[in-house]
Amino acid sequence: MAIVQFSVVPLGTGSTSLSHYVAQIHRLLQDSGVKHQLTPMGTILEGPLEELLAVIRRCHEVPFDQGAQRVMTLINIDDRRDKPATAQAKVDSVRAKLST
Repeated sequence: MAIVQFSVVPLGTGSTSLSHYVAQIHRLLQDSGVKHQLTPMGTILEGPLEELLAVIRRCHEVPFDQGAQRVMTLINIDDRRDKPATAQAKVDSVRAKLST
C-alpha cells in the first residue's frame, strides 16, 4: 500500500485564495472512497498506488474545470512493499521513539 502526499496549485487565477479549489477537490475525494486526510499544506492519500494516481489525475483536472488555465500538481509517494504501511503508523513510530 502506498502513502501519497499531493497538492494541486492553480496558477494565474487572479486570487491568492485557493480554498474553494481545495474544497472541490475534497468533494471529489469524498466521493472516490479513497482514504484521505486534509493537511494545511496538502492532502495525504492511502491505498494501492495505481488507484491513488488515478484519483490524483482527476483532482488535477478540478481547477481546469473551474476556469484555471494552468495547474501545478506536486506529488510525494511512499510506496513500501516489504510490509503494510499507513500514515498513522509512521506517526506512531516516531512518537514511540520520542517517548524512550
